[in-house]
Amino acid sequence: MAEWFADDSLWEAIYPFEFPDAVIAAGETQVANALRLRGVPQSGSALDLGCGPGRHAIALASRGFAVTAVDLSAFHLEKAKQNVAKARLAIELVQADMRAFMRPESFDLTLSLFTSFGYFDDAADALQTLQNIHRSLRQAGALVMDVLSKECLARRFQPTTSQKAPDGSVLFQRHAIVDDWTRVSNEWTVVAGSRVRTFDFSVRVYSGRELRDLLVRAGFASVELYGGLDGRPYDLEAERLVVVASKHGRDAR
Repeated sequence: MAEWFADDSLWEAIYPFEFPDAVIAAGETQVANALRLRGVPQSGSALDLGCGPGRHAIALASRGFAVTAVDLSAFHLEKAKQNVAKARLAIELVQADMRAFMRPESFDLTLSLFTSFGYFDDAADALQTLQNIHRSLRQAGALVMDVLSKECLARRFQPTTSQKAPDGSVLFQRHAIVDDWTRVSNEWTVVAGSRVRTFDFSVRVYSGRELRDLLVRAGFASVELYGGLDGRPYDLEAERLVVVASKHGRDAR
């Protein structure tokens, strides 16, 4: 049985809800904040892992980075191809599973934003992915990752939500905390005209400490936690869990 995230019909159905114009436009600010948080030079080689329609890859390339953008979804990569062409930029687009993608010592920076991590049922797959990232980074390289954490989720969990897209379609979401607070089970129903489609999937959620420990196991020398890409503390006011994981520590630069 295929894994849920390999089903392109899901990504196509929820695209209007995940990536309205405002979300696409926000990629520029998110990348600027990620670079500021890491303190990397405004050039080099960057990997956008789980690139979706390419909003972060485009923001990186516009700053002079040589960018490789990786996603498993052919649908997302086609959107990224269209957006890259509109921006008149050169970006390498690669269709690959992040559990398998690895290029030794190739990147100064890896971005994994918008909760594109935590999809796998087997915890060993998550560790493998982080080890791949670590091996793909150059000596002074770093990973900036953004996810929704257990702490943030517990503070504002809603079992049922709905959302209307600009095209008039509606997304109904039902959520449940399962497996001893290790995963969130989701039922998403998309209503577009007379067509109704329902998708079931679950995502692993980490506490700040759990994600830090996993990154250390993967080989990262230092891991810093933040409550958002703007650099706010990871405390009760945190909006997201953002980590800056350095391959050989901050002093490696």
